[in-house]
Amino acid sequence: MIRIFIADDHVLIREGFKKLLREEKDMGVVGEAQTAAEILDQIVQSECDILVLDLGLPDRPGLEVLREVKRMLPHLCVLILSMFPEDRFALRALKAGADGYLSKDSAANELARAIRRIASGKKYISENLSQDLLEKVRSEIPVMMHEALSDREFQILQMIASGKTISAIASQLNLSVSTVNTHRAHILEKMNMHTNAELMRYVIENKLV
Repeated sequence: MIRIFIADDHVLIREGFKKLLREEKDMGVVGEAQTAAEILDQIVQSECDILVLDLGLPDRPGLEVLREVKRMLPHLCVLILSMFPEDRFALRALKAGADGYLSKDSAANELARAIRRIASGKKYISENLSQDLLEKVRSEIPVMMHEALSDREFQILQMIASGKTISAIASQLNLSVSTVNTHRAHILEKMNMHTNAELMRYVIENKLV
């Protein structure tokens, strides 16, 4: 039996996933959470084999939670299940320690398959994403500008694009204003931009929030 812990802040989505998994005889849901705090509080006691983790948690960024979970339980398998586009977030999630990435749009058809693959010790990405990555390798398409950012810089980029002020970002991340301004300067330099408006346009056009 593959023991699964589901983390998503929408109860209807959690219920939908549980309904899908109840149809699988080799799987069982042993826990669920809607916030990062609940995940970190319950995950060890749940003794799960796989954490199905949404990136859009209300209290902490999903990638940050992923790293914390992997620090606590290095051998726990984590499947990211998110509304964020695969071609924008999957590689970043895999680099952060995820064992697979699946779009919620594909969950009905691929969730059980993804869980079984990860449980067997392999990585999982969708066939469409596999093809996209192969085409990029073959054609030597350059990576997108945001791929040059560190995880913290990427997080601050998203927050700037959502309209948060530097002081608000500093408060939320427990950083000094000067540190956030330094990160912003690095972001602008790496992405060859000069204003927040340019950053916001890039984020919106590439569906990064």
